[in-house]
Amino acid sequence: MTEKEKMLAGKLYSAIDPDLLKEINEVKNMLQDYNALRPTDFAARLQLLKRLLGSIADDEVNIIQPFFCDFGKHISVGKRFFANFNFTILDEAPVTFGDDCFVGPNVSIYTACHSTNPVERNSRMEWAERVSIGNNVWIGGSVTILPGVTIGDNVTIGAGSVVTKDIPSNVVAVGNPCRAISTV
Repeated sequence: MTEKEKMLAGKLYSAIDPDLLKEINEVKNMLQDYNALRPTDFAARLQLLKRLLGSIADDEVNIIQPFFCDFGKHISVGKRFFANFNFTILDEAPVTFGDDCFVGPNVSIYTACHSTNPVERNSRMEWAERVSIGNNVWIGGSVTILPGVTIGDNVTIGAGSVVTKDIPSNVVAVGNPCRAISTV
């Protein structure tokens, strides 16, 4: 298997593989172009997002600049997707959003995992775990979503939360660690 195939399969892979680093740097160049576009140039922004992301369900996607990701192609967004500024996704594994998702400013989603053992961590071997977000989800500002998390449908994640475990559908969830506090 290539390092990319290992990465996408959730297996240990080399994060310093030259092919992976080349791809990440190409995406960084596209992101620099995207982030430099005028905010009112919706057509150019949409065109570049279609090149960056793996799947866009409709033309109503709106990601306010600046936007940051590692690969882009591992990100899929549903209909009427909106994300505010400073949206960051480390998409070493797939990250999927359902329809009608709203993402507040300064939200970070991580799929990359590193060993807590410093010797292993310093080898630059890592693995990745997917993140899945359902339909009708509102993620408040400055939320962090960790690898392997699934968030159900009709969920609100309160601002500043750190989502470390799955969140069921039809709840409001807040805190660090994030947990359901009420039903919708």
